[in-house]
Amino acid sequence: MSVKLSKRLSSKKKKPPKDNAQAEILHKLGLEACWTTPLEPASMLDISTWTLENRAPLEPKDLPNTFLRRLWLLSRDARSTCCQPLHDVLNNDKKSPAEMLNGFEGKSQCAINPLDLVTAVFMSASPFLQQEMAARMVQCQFALPFILPNIDPEEPSRFLLWPLRGVVSQLRSHSLDNNRSVQEGDLASTCMPMVSFVKLGHCSVSKSQVLNHVLGGLKSCSETFLHRGMDGGHLPRRLSNGLVEIGWYLPTGDITKDIFPVPMVISNLRGDASRHEKCLSLLCQASSAVVVFCGDLREKEKQILASCKNTASKLILIDLSDTERNENRVVGFVGQNLEENMGLPEGSVFPGIALSEEELAKKLCDTLQNLLPDRLKLVTLEEAEKLAVERGLIVDEGSVCKKAMATVEEVLNGMDEGLAEFKLKQLPLQGPLWSKLAELEKEQSKQRNERKELDPQLQKEKKDLLVKLSSYKMTSAMKTFTDALFTTDKVERSYFLCWLKLRLQLMQTEKQHIPQDLLTNLQTDGKPQEIEPEHGADGNLGDSDSFCSDSTFEEETEVQHVNTELEDSEKQFEIGQELQCILESTENTTEPLSQQTEHLESIHDSVIVEELASNEERIQGEEIIENSVCFDEQISHPVSKDQSRHLESGENGPLNLQEQQLDEPELTLAMPDSVYSATPKMCQDVSFENQPCEPDPSTLGLEHFLREMGLIFELTHISPSSGSHNVLRLPSLATDLLLYGVPLELMDGDASNIPICWLGCVFAELQRRLPQEQCRTRVLTNLGINQARNAEVLSALFGVKFPEGRKRSTRGVYMAALCLPENLRKDMECDFLLLIDVEGLCSIPLDNKRSALIHDNEIAIVATGLSDVLMQNISSHAGYEFETNFTVRVNALLCIREHGSMPICQLVAHDEGINSILQVSQLRRVSEMLQTETVTRGTSNVHSHSVKTTTCTTYVKGPWSSMPLSEPVDAQYSEAVLKLKKNLFEALKKCAGKSEASGLPELMERLCTVWEAVKAESFSIGLQNTDIALAFSLLCAEFSQWEDHFLENMESWLLGATKKIFATKAKALDTAVQNDLLRELKNEAREEVKKEVNKVNSKAEGHLMKDDLLKMKAETFRPILVSNMENLQGRVTEEMIQKLDKVNESHCSSTQLDKFETLLEKEQEFKLQALVETSKSTKILLQDTELEEEFEGVWSKTLSNFDFRPSETDDITARVTDILRQNLIRCGFLKHMKKLEIIGQNQTSTFQVYDEHFGYRSRLKHMFEDNNRQQRLDAQQAAFNIIEEYHQFVAYKCSLPADFSDSYITELLDNVEKALKGKSMEIRSAFEVDLKVYLCNAACQDFQKLHDRYAKDRELLTSITTTKSVYLAEFIYHFRKRDQCQRMATAFTSMVIKPTVLDYINNPLGMHILKEIQGKAQHYPSPRTFHQSLLEELIKEDRFESFLEYLLSYDNFRLRKIQETVVAHLSESTYLGKWRQQRLGEIVGKFAAAMSQTAEGTDGVLSDTKPLLESVCLTLEADGDVDISRSSLIGPLFSITTEWDCFVKCLMELLASMRLDLAQEFSQNVDVTQLLNCLPIQPQDFLFNRVRGCDKQCPLCKAPCDVEEMGHKVHIALLHRPKGVLSNDSESCISCPESMTPDNPGQNTDIQDISMTCRDLHSLYANWNLSPDDPNSQKARDYWRYVIARFNERFANEFKQEPAKIPKEWRKITQEEALHSLTEVFLN
Repeated sequence: MSVKLSKRLSSKKKKPPKDNAQAEILHKLGLEACWTTPLEPASMLDISTWTLENRAPLEPKDLPNTFLRRLWLLSRDARSTCCQPLHDVLNNDKKSPAEMLNGFEGKSQCAINPLDLVTAVFMSASPFLQQEMAARMVQCQFALPFILPNIDPEEPSRFLLWPLRGVVSQLRSHSLDNNRSVQEGDLASTCMPMVSFVKLGHCSVSKSQVLNHVLGGLKSCSETFLHRGMDGGHLPRRLSNGLVEIGWYLPTGDITKDIFPVPMVISNLRGDASRHEKCLSLLCQASSAVVVFCGDLREKEKQILASCKNTASKLILIDLSDTERNENRVVGFVGQNLEENMGLPEGSVFPGIALSEEELAKKLCDTLQNLLPDRLKLVTLEEAEKLAVERGLIVDEGSVCKKAMATVEEVLNGMDEGLAEFKLKQLPLQGPLWSKLAELEKEQSKQRNERKELDPQLQKEKKDLLVKLSSYKMTSAMKTFTDALFTTDKVERSYFLCWLKLRLQLMQTEKQHIPQDLLTNLQTDGKPQEIEPEHGADGNLGDSDSFCSDSTFEEETEVQHVNTELEDSEKQFEIGQELQCILESTENTTEPLSQQTEHLESIHDSVIVEELASNEERIQGEEIIENSVCFDEQISHPVSKDQSRHLESGENGPLNLQEQQLDEPELTLAMPDSVYSATPKMCQDVSFENQPCEPDPSTLGLEHFLREMGLIFELTHISPSSGSHNVLRLPSLATDLLLYGVPLELMDGDASNIPICWLGCVFAELQRRLPQEQCRTRVLTNLGINQARNAEVLSALFGVKFPEGRKRSTRGVYMAALCLPENLRKDMECDFLLLIDVEGLCSIPLDNKRSALIHDNEIAIVATGLSDVLMQNISSHAGYEFETNFTVRVNALLCIREHGSMPICQLVAHDEGINSILQVSQLRRVSEMLQTETVTRGTSNVHSHSVKTTTCTTYVKGPWSSMPLSEPVDAQYSEAVLKLKKNLFEALKKCAGKSEASGLPELMERLCTVWEAVKAESFSIGLQNTDIALAFSLLCAEFSQWEDHFLENMESWLLGATKKIFATKAKALDTAVQNDLLRELKNEAREEVKKEVNKVNSKAEGHLMKDDLLKMKAETFRPILVSNMENLQGRVTEEMIQKLDKVNESHCSSTQLDKFETLLEKEQEFKLQALVETSKSTKILLQDTELEEEFEGVWSKTLSNFDFRPSETDDITARVTDILRQNLIRCGFLKHMKKLEIIGQNQTSTFQVYDEHFGYRSRLKHMFEDNNRQQRLDAQQAAFNIIEEYHQFVAYKCSLPADFSDSYITELLDNVEKALKGKSMEIRSAFEVDLKVYLCNAACQDFQKLHDRYAKDRELLTSITTTKSVYLAEFIYHFRKRDQCQRMATAFTSMVIKPTVLDYINNPLGMHILKEIQGKAQHYPSPRTFHQSLLEELIKEDRFESFLEYLLSYDNFRLRKIQETVVAHLSESTYLGKWRQQRLGEIVGKFAAAMSQTAEGTDGVLSDTKPLLESVCLTLEADGDVDISRSSLIGPLFSITTEWDCFVKCLMELLASMRLDLAQEFSQNVDVTQLLNCLPIQPQDFLFNRVRGCDKQCPLCKAPCDVEEMGHKVHIALLHRPKGVLSNDSESCISCPESMTPDNPGQNTDIQDISMTCRDLHSLYANWNLSPDDPNSQKARDYWRYVIARFNERFANEFKQEPAKIPKEWRKITQEEALHSLTEVFLN
């Protein structure tokens, strides 16, 4: 697995890193490509969004993905670098999560240092992803990179400020007057003390572990900073040396628990500070205090320490030097009094070498507590930016970021007058006119719904409003805002969106100079310096847009050609032209303005829907191409990269009308003076206990600018003359933003109005860009009150960023789009998941309760009406009223139920408090009540009664933004988020079976329909009354109790019915009696259910009439109750009938089972007797497999003869069709449903492949290839193979003794899908559907026969089939018991008799063969004779290889010759078989006599066989010629009780059979080698020992000693070997003529000297006669001369020497002369 890379926006890329240790780490992690193409937030779509499991990494390349995925889940082990081996993963498939976790801890291996992993991912990430990572790492209480080392050590480090701007938390300090104020702000610009920790020299103490103790205390040490004691922390750091991390200490306000009284920043420089002097210098100057861990210092470190004293505001030294090993310890380099000599305050230096890490941390805490709160200066992280630039560090906020910040300031120009004043001047369309227009339209809709005439006064008011709105001109802020969004520089646009959100969010949490005011009561000096204008605002909040991912580290913009601009402008202008035509058609009429407006309203919704439909038709068949101009270069979170290539850009180049717009006068709407009376109100103090904070209407967010942008476009439909070309391009821009990840506002919650025309054009543009076949959508809505943190819940689940309405007036309904991956599209049957978020619900104070309640109901109804799945987000914090929050949800569900469609509901609660549990319980009852579908009357299909709808509830205790960072993340948070996501995905999958996914036009039509119903209040339940919803929820609670009581009564009735059924045991098999009883009980069950339901109905009707509120709306609630009761009655009736059938079947099956066992027992007895008799007569020992086959015959015969209860067979066609239908629905083949009609019909033709099985593009691609012939042949062959597999499948299933099962069809369809999945053919879904229909139709015919065979007593058949193995075991046992006697005889024969017989035959056979050979072969009487025969045979054989073997391996040569002699003798012998036959007859006769003798007088006597068998053995041993091994008789094997005479009879029969077998074996041709191996005495070994002699060889020529006398002292070799037949390193005992030299052939050179030399050898080898004058040596010359002359060259080649020059006389020696010389030698 590797990290998915995003496209890079800039054409200029970074240079790849140099090959070094740092680059090796990136390569190891699979991040080398990310150095030039950074990771973007869009990458999280594949890494985290669609992931439902927290899998362990398998290899180092998986670590970055795992780190990011776990970080997004806020998992504590996110930084772990442990990889799990693959074999452990395979073994964990069947383990529980706890077992997997334990196993993972034991077997995992850490790949790299965790700090290197964090550093590598930050290096590889864009600034926007870094910001997302930073916000989550702080939530996990992880340290953040502050100064990031460069991958190239020669390049400067990078100063990271942008990621820190998104880190926000609550800050609380201990004031002197015990008034603990709570502030909320970003940690980048908040003033607080900063203490930096560095290390000089080698230290044995873990600095990071000490810091963790400082931050978390000694009892609960945190793991903010990674240290060597953690998994992988001991590994060497390759990438992170020089990294500066920062962590925060944030007090909780509890004096008893807080370590420090004020917030504090802790920075940690990794590695030796002497190697990172720039970072050390920056920290010294930017920090409030610097703590130096001093080890053994050298001169350089001492100089650095002295410079730190000059630059640091406060310096604290910890002496960790080894005093015994290093005399130049820290305290010693300037004298004993370090503090006095360095001018340090008292207590600034303390020894730490003798302290543990905990003690050192305690001492540090005491020191810092003495300095806080008023002795350390306050700093901000923003101030360090200038210092970083001065020291040459790279600052991440470059020119593009600064430019975007300046543009934001230009947009927000005028904010100094107040937020309310700014909104009224710059965003006037969101003012009272828009709200008033919404009210007037709603009133008119109500009048139309009531069929009343329109009120003229309302028409006049609306006309006046339209006149005022028509005077609108785009304000300067909106011009700058839209121009910034229209820019072609994607990086600048991303920074602009992010920074605008951050600036606006900062204004919601802080007033000006709040950072200085935070600690006003704590110190009077040390104020920070003013921040210069180019640095932007003081910090930000953490709700940054995770999809602003058009980032790069380069600072260049893209240049586009004019032609591209014009083409894109024309495309964007198409929708505007259509809308202009619509409006111009109204201007040409003679109707008054009011009537024109009414006409516009009447066509308002239909125009948009028609426009969507027309757009959809227009884009059919068009080729959607990739455009590199729009955001589609990098479609972020909502659309994956695979999908982005299909998206067509709609963004123009630079604005053509910018100059003209700037020249136009800026006009705003005239507002009443009273409107400007509003004053800005900042929300400073935030309750630390997460109490609700009401939204401030004077605040501002990015969503307000986007809302204004939509209203500007909406205005063009009211006043077409007010529009411009750029205004008509706004839908395209909004579509870009939507695909980019910026949510689209569907409903203005403040005005409670929906800009239908605006949304319609945006949806039409979105439809135009997306391929038509990939526009299926599902809607998931998150509905929660203002305090439910809806945006944060969706961010945790899907990573999207919605506006947060908890502290800002973002009251409204927002939508984001996500493109589903391929694996989920098939399951959910859709391509896009639209997420809808409701913000600001139930957030208006009580003084405006009526209008707020109406708006809340309208918002909830619209959001619920659009939903396929509705996630009810439940918070324990109530709004202005608990009942109001609850009733708004219930009202929305009631209205949508009345409207005709109900979403699938899911519940998520933030805790398990009593408040949450009450809401969950009530909402679950209401949801289940309203989700119940009406039962169709008059149907007998069991599936007509739906299963009771259940609503899943998930508890997620999340680390929400209101929680302080000092609180740890809940340990179950990650698991809870994954569980919630799984539940939501399962609900979305259920939608596939409920309804078909809708397209964008249908979604827009649904929105228009719901909105019209809301405006007209066409619901029977009013939007102002909360009491009705409460009354209905109480009714649901009562109904739930009635249902539980009803089910208890039915269970009691079922128990009595069961007793009645089992009481008819004697008549259980009487079909008529049993059917009558069952029919009677079923009718009784229906009546009982009906009676109980009537009771519930009476209670419900009584409750309905008793409650005045419900009574008023009885006609509304009565159908809901009737539907639920009908569903309850049908469901329980079916359950009772099924249970009665099950009980009856169980009773009948038990009776039938007894009958079957009786019949089976008779058949088994008959078969056992036959088998025993057959075994005795045929002398065949049956094996278990044979007995199993015999039992199968008995079993089959019993089944065929058994009288099963007759019953009517049913047609399986309906079952097969239903299974296939569900399969096609799951696969998304709804359009092929009509093809199911042919199932059940006889099909005679084979499966055929048609053109419709291939797509248009595929056919076009292969049209020139012989009219697609090859493609069709491939498809036909694939179908043929699948059909063949089907035939095999049917044959196998029909061979099983089991009835047809629905699983057969399911398995068949799965086999088809697997087979097609492995094919690379370009086929359409029609091919798969037709093939499935063909096979299912065939299966109906094939499996119908199987079903007819077993369509009776299915339960009984299943039961006896399950216990078949038990019956088989009993059958084998009984046979074995009876056959035990015969088996024991067989065992004794094979284990005792036969081995004894074979030993009796083979033991003397070896000596017998030896005597025969000695009698025939004359050369074995003595060693000398045998040696002479070998030499003679060598001459006669005339083979060089034999001479060579004789010379080099004399013993092996002799043994081989003897072996050949023995084998040749046995092969020619004819007496061997007769001799063995004779011995066989003798031993068999002895056995027979012994057994007969033992069996005398035992006729019919039962006795133990073991003593009798021992008696037989003793009788044979008494003969003296037979040796029997009785070891096998030890033990209980042969100790059985039987009739001895019968046992002896069996033994005799087996003995005779054994004799025949052995006699036949002896009469056949014998394998001599095998026979010899079986003999205990080997004849060849005896012969060899007889002729081997003394085994001594000549020490010079290796000739054997030929002396035959035993014990001789002097060895003599009759035939020494000459040098010519020896190797170079051997010597010869024969004189020079036999040792010819190449130079002097035939010359007797220096014979005297050689003789003397050989005589001298006698002194060396006294026990050998080596005289060269030996007459035998002279006689043997002709033999060796003949051999040398014969094989001279062969010997030379073998010994790798030059051939000797042979005299001519030698070549004249004949073989007879050589043999004669040999004879002379051995005769003498």
